[in-house]
Amino acid sequence: MRTGLVERVERYAPTVLAALFALGAVIEDLISPMVTIGGRRYDRAPEAVVVIALCSAVALVALGRRLGVIGPLSALAAVGLAAIPAPAWLLNSALVFLLAMFVCGFSGYLAVGRVGLLGLGVVWLVASLAEWRNPERSAANWVSVGAFMSIAWCVGLLARRPVIQARSAEERAIRFEQEQDESARRAVTEERQRIARELHDIIAHSVSVMTMQTGAVRRLLLPAQVRERESLLSVEQTGRDAMSEMRRLVGLLKEEDSAAAYSPQPGMQSLDALIATVREAGLPVDVAFEGEPQELPPGVDLTAFRVVQEALTNARKHADPSRAWVRIRWAVDELRIEIGNDGHSRPQGPHAGFGHAGMRERLGLYGGRLENGPGTDGGYVVRAYLPVRTET
Repeated sequence: MRTGLVERVERYAPTVLAALFALGAVIEDLISPMVTIGGRRYDRAPEAVVVIALCSAVALVALGRRLGVIGPLSALAAVGLAAIPAPAWLLNSALVFLLAMFVCGFSGYLAVGRVGLLGLGVVWLVASLAEWRNPERSAANWVSVGAFMSIAWCVGLLARRPVIQARSAEERAIRFEQEQDESARRAVTEERQRIARELHDIIAHSVSVMTMQTGAVRRLLLPAQVRERESLLSVEQTGRDAMSEMRRLVGLLKEEDSAAAYSPQPGMQSLDALIATVREAGLPVDVAFEGEPQELPPGVDLTAFRVVQEALTNARKHADPSRAWVRIRWAVDELRIEIGNDGHSRPQGPHAGFGHAGMRERLGLYGGRLENGPGTDGGYVVRAYLPVRTET
């Protein structure tokens, strides 16, 4: 990223340089108004012509960012036209000629496409006009003056190329970073929607069971237990209303081709099937369990399964491993999951890190955390820590 200082220099440096050359030319004319050409002395130019031409040139250079190449070309034309009433000033004043050379280079720097050829034509027209008005004009002088001014124009044109390349690279880097951020946000949003859909199924099942059990208890009440029956009826109705609202809200997140609302969600009991699928895809996976397995809440159970699934999927897609392993450690209050492989030490590809964002979303929902990075013996390791019991 370019700093503010660099941007200010790029914006104001051409105007400052043009102003310095113009100021020097004015001072030169005031100090030495006469010049000797071919043994004869000439007045350089009327002071009013010098001031008007130089001020116009500086102003047009300052407008270069707004007018583009038209600004410095107009400045060059103003200096050239001033040679008509002042024949001895343009080619016989070092600072005026340096100003003309600088404006030629600046116009070449701003030249784009066919306008560049137009700019080179203006350069030769000004050189021709200045040499035509020169008291000691000659074809050799005309060629040399035009060549010098053309070289300045070409230098400016060539100087623009690396600047354009650097800007293009900077813009590509910014655009790539923005695309990466947008892809990461989209991946997190999609994962949150997926989590919401899956939690809907889990919660819907639990609420349905509660409603059915409440109805079963209500039917066992005695006829005299009117108050109890009304309370249970209220609980049943509240459960049905909650189910209806949940379907209505979460239905916005469901994809058109999504599975049925109450399809069973996987959990740790589905781990063997997942490992078998990965092995059939060509990736050997070693599995080890430590500790005494515990019954997990449905959401925690699903999250643990999804972490293993996502880590193995990332390994197969991005790390190109020859083997992988899964370690499940049951602690008293925490489930520790480690998924590693002997492939690349970093996920490869532009979207390799987005799966980790989804895993963090899931784990953070239940107070868990995620660690990932190169393993001690190479490869790549993902570690997840998930509380066995969630807070109510």
